[in-house]
Amino acid sequence: MTDDQKYMHRCIQLAKKAIGNTYPNPMVGAVIVHNGNIIGEGYHKKAGEPHAEINAINSVKEKNQLPESTIYVSLEPCSHYGKTPPCALKLKEIGFKKVVIGAMDPHEKVNGKGKKILEDAGIEVVSGILENECNELNKRFLTFHKKQRPYIILKWAQSADGFLDQNFQPMPIGNALTKQFVHQMRADEHAILVGSNTALNDNPSLTVREVSGKNPVRILVDFDLKVPKDFQIYNNEAPVLVFNLKKEGQESHIQYIKIEKENFLKNLSQKLWEEGIQSVIVEGGSFTLQHFISENLWDEAIVIKNPDLFLKNGTKAPNFDAKPFKVENFRGNIIEFFKKEIY
Repeated sequence: MTDDQKYMHRCIQLAKKAIGNTYPNPMVGAVIVHNGNIIGEGYHKKAGEPHAEINAINSVKEKNQLPESTIYVSLEPCSHYGKTPPCALKLKEIGFKKVVIGAMDPHEKVNGKGKKILEDAGIEVVSGILENECNELNKRFLTFHKKQRPYIILKWAQSADGFLDQNFQPMPIGNALTKQFVHQMRADEHAILVGSNTALNDNPSLTVREVSGKNPVRILVDFDLKVPKDFQIYNNEAPVLVFNLKKEGQESHIQYIKIEKENFLKNLSQKLWEEGIQSVIVEGGSFTLQHFISENLWDEAIVIKNPDLFLKNGTKAPNFDAKPFKVENFRGNIIEFFKKEIY
């Protein structure tokens, strides 16, 4: 590993501390190095607060060392005025000797402009260091801006003989550890989606309970508004978006969005993008999951398997013939991880 890679790896470690907290901004880490020593570190903690570069600069005790230093940043410094001033201008003002960038920012307001500001100021700029890893860090943000849709994660749990439930009634499949893993997923992602059958059969709240973290936005696909208002998905613990054929408008924390059945998933992706939803876990049921699989509209899939549980009858798990890139054992439960594309 080169020095540049070593310091960029540290940027990524720092950025990950804010997972789930920076929306709608990306996660970014920054490290400042002077004569081979790290003299400052920072990461973007929350939208509206200072960016990673500013936090790193503020952490440096001997500010006179900054012009002779190199700053490493996992994403191209911003070049526009938002809730905070442009970081690229601050780096230019300080006159860093060198700026090392992990990945470029696809946001239309940045997209190479931050790098150009620095180069035009005569600062040496290197980009593309651990680029794949830096892009992976912001897979949600990148998908949202490049593909104009949320990052889509399919998730389900199935028995050894391939059922999601027993005799079409809810049945716990995972253990306590995989349950905790699922709740951490909910805390990390922006939204979670189910169809009306799952809402009616399981009456889920889709909130975060097993770990500490924010509840995701709940998305319900209920064309005919069959799910009663006293069901848990409608409780006031998190916002709800209801995609349906009949009704439009906002009622308290519930937003009704009309959608056509024709080209449904394409329309849904577009409307979620318009609502600013950067990532969504599709948690069921089988019909909804199969629809996403058949349309090839997914980025990751996470399948929890209980090899000791045989249910014999019930709702069949989706047909899914991808190969996992990673398999982990969670105290006897197996989790298979699938990924379609790496940026």
